[in-house]
Amino acid sequence: MPQASGSADRDTTHENAPRLTIGEVLARLRGEFPDVTISKIRYLEAEDLVHPQRTPSGYRKFSDADVSRLRYVLAAQRDQYLPLRVIKEQLEALDRGQALPAPPGAEHVPPADDPAGAPGVRTDAAGAVVVALSDLADVPPAAPLCAAEFAAAAGLDDLQLSDCVQFGLVGRDSSGGHPVSDLPVARAVAGLARHGIEPRHLRGYRTAAEREAALLEQLVAPVLRARSEEARARATEQLGELAGLSVQLHTALLEARLRDVLGS
Repeated sequence: MPQASGSADRDTTHENAPRLTIGEVLARLRGEFPDVTISKIRYLEAEDLVHPQRTPSGYRKFSDADVSRLRYVLAAQRDQYLPLRVIKEQLEALDRGQALPAPPGAEHVPPADDPAGAPGVRTDAAGAVVVALSDLADVPPAAPLCAAEFAAAAGLDDLQLSDCVQFGLVGRDSSGGHPVSDLPVARAVAGLARHGIEPRHLRGYRTAAEREAALLEQLVAPVLRARSEEARARATEQLGELAGLSVQLHTALLEARLRDVLGS
């Protein structure tokens, strides 16, 4: 449930809460909302849905309450297709102390005697057992999950997960754990697998991503050489924007090619 934030009084209430850069907020949200970008977060701020503080240099600093509000907005858009106007009305009601409906998009919770009824375990619309990413939202991105937890959260079986590691799509540490930050990749792999595309077919995606990352790294390298917190914040924002544009380009090129395939 999001907490109120934005007014002077509310900022005082949360003055001791962690203050995060926009890049750190993105890292927190990416596990649950793989498509979120820095541009999207800025847009939601411009629409007056979240109210981060600003440093004297103008950089955004988000509290945990801000992140909670963003999570609520993104879930409402994704799971209930609510327009921002309606979401904003809900959050304003919360700011006035009124009760909000339960966060949208909650998965089906099995009965207590169901084998899938363990904490954090849900079933999707098709009845498959998964671990809800929202239950992992507060887990640090670099924190490892054991293979069974990771596979359940991603919707992969053991063999598919092993293939993901073999073909460089997800990482694995020396103890056999997998970082939470790799879950969006693993979930995408699981979705493609349902269409008959196996992990071995996806090596080209990893290679292309590494090349793109190397190109973007060259662009922000001069900023990072300053080795200051302000420079890192600028580099984080710049990388977020560049990544969003890169995704936009990839999507546009793919859609153009698929139009050729369809002859449209």
